[in-house]
Amino acid sequence: MIRRLDELWEVTPLAFWLVLAACAYFLVMAAWLTVIDVKHHLLPNRIVFPSYGVAGALLLGATTVYAVSGALATSEAPDGGASLWGIPGLRILAGAGVMWLFYFILRLVYPPGMGFGDVKLAGVLGIYLGYLGWAHVFAGTFAAFLFGGLWSLGLLAARRGTLKSDIPFGPFMLAGTAMAMVFLPA
Repeated sequence: MIRRLDELWEVTPLAFWLVLAACAYFLVMAAWLTVIDVKHHLLPNRIVFPSYGVAGALLLGATTVYAVSGALATSEAPDGGASLWGIPGLRILAGAGVMWLFYFILRLVYPPGMGFGDVKLAGVLGIYLGYLGWAHVFAGTFAAFLFGGLWSLGLLAARRGTLKSDIPFGPFMLAGTAMAMVFLPA
């Protein structure tokens, strides 16, 4: 994401500020949701639902401004490669839909293993990761399960939990998304 900001500043400062605002919002949202999920095993709708609008408006706005600036042909994605349907904004929406659907299927398969708050949060995180690319969607999702699995193994090894222990998964989803946003090249 940092490399994307550098590129945006050179091409169109407005898109830069929109993406920077989206990143700042992500940090605040992630901090709130992490604290609440750790304490109460809950991802409140009053934070998650508005996040769809805020993240979507900021990142779709940045993509639109970037496209209108003439620096981006309609058939190219912000990373310079071809987007899924030829319009970069659709990848943002598809990222949200794919992640929401993936977590929804996990919830259907084993309801005690995943709360519906995690499903709702997945769509928001898909907006951020979809903006960056499909590799980010995959890496962010994979990292969430890796971090959650390592934490669970640590709890088992320290005898602070059992195989039936509930752990809040939202913080791992947020950490996986942040990892993909910061460490994967855009």
